[in-house]
Amino acid sequence: MGKSAVLSLRKIWKIYEMGDVRVNALRDFSLDILEGDYMVVMGPSGSGKSTFLQITGCLDKPTQGEVLIDGVNTSNMTDNQLAAIRNKKLGFVFQSFNLLSKMTAQENSALPLIYSGVSRKKRMNRAKELLEQVGLGDRIRHRPNELSGGQQQRVAIARALANDPPVVLADEPTGNLDSKSSEEILNILKTLHESGKTIIVVTHDPDMIHQGNTVVHILDGQIEKIERKS
Repeated sequence: MGKSAVLSLRKIWKIYEMGDVRVNALRDFSLDILEGDYMVVMGPSGSGKSTFLQITGCLDKPTQGEVLIDGVNTSNMTDNQLAAIRNKKLGFVFQSFNLLSKMTAQENSALPLIYSGVSRKKRMNRAKELLEQVGLGDRIRHRPNELSGGQQQRVAIARALANDPPVVLADEPTGNLDSKSSEEILNILKTLHESGKTIIVVTHDPDMIHQGNTVVHILDGQIEKIERKS
């Protein structure tokens, strides 16, 4: 049997109104992300990559069209319902890390578990385990300004994994990193994929083409081509 789609975009349009100007960030965009995919989404600046990721991750709503998660249409969900789905099913990794400066690595990693109602003791134990998993077991009490860029991104990955979501979405995860740190992050994402996670990475880094088993090229808000490796 073929793999099922964990995320589906159906005829998505995203239109931004800026005064008298209408910008079509996504145009009649349809795509299935299959269970266990490692999807790399490529395209030049302004092609619609970030808009795709925000809509796929239910951080933004399309102007028109449907987003399905495990076959469930999210189009008419309330903000609270979307937040619950994001917290349970999706983990996010951002280029700028988005860590809270006054919190330790452990506290940052535990944040999503607060919204899941997990006790503090269990939250902190889970965060410690995840930081050890990404090679930061000796940095759990360090704050972001005491960590390198690569270490901050590893904290961000640990945070994304807090609720053990089946899907991890990463927006330019190596964009602010040196080559050594980038390689470390790519290795962690590869390991997560091998463990069964569905990975979606948006990037303009051509080196990442070799990471995924599915490469989607976007241009002017539309899919230019899809390459699926066996």
